[in-house]
Amino acid sequence: MRKIVASLFISLDGVVEAPEKWNFAYFNDEMGQAVGAQMAKSDTLLLGRRTYQDFAAAFANQGNDDPMAAAMNNIPKLVVSTTLDKVEWQNSTLVRGDIAADLAAIKEQPGKDISISGSSTLVRSLLELGLLDELQLLVHPIVLGNGQRLFTDGTSRKPLKLLDSKTFSTGVVHLTYQPVDE
Repeated sequence: MRKIVASLFISLDGVVEAPEKWNFAYFNDEMGQAVGAQMAKSDTLLLGRRTYQDFAAAFANQGNDDPMAAAMNNIPKLVVSTTLDKVEWQNSTLVRGDIAADLAAIKEQPGKDISISGSSTLVRSLLELGLLDELQLLVHPIVLGNGQRLFTDGTSRKPLKLLDSKTFSTGVVHLTYQPVDE
């Protein structure tokens, strides 16, 4: 069975919004290897609407000369949205309707992991539905003070088990959790 694995850049105060504005000072080869290792384990990208639109704007019109753009353009993308009517970025499929049933069925198909990058609203929903198999947090040693947080007031209680932790030379801590039943 395939796993759904979320990987997020996060500040000490829980902000996941716009990491491109604050994470580069901490990004080094160690982080690159961690991100690359996760990407190598997956063959499908799962995105919420906002992240899909941001990623499509950044990568869809770039050629395959840029390795990151080539990877993002060529990987199959599942887009969870209740507001989009269609998705136009190559290799994208819209998931709507009974999202829990659709994603559970996709997890049963053969293949590698299904990775989520960003999409905090989707991550919270999948955790609540019991569909998120692993949560990887790259915790940056910075307090941002404002911005969208991964977990908001009203998020349901969900215990997690720490599977792994690594500290990088920049002070970033890579934490890997697995949801557990209470």
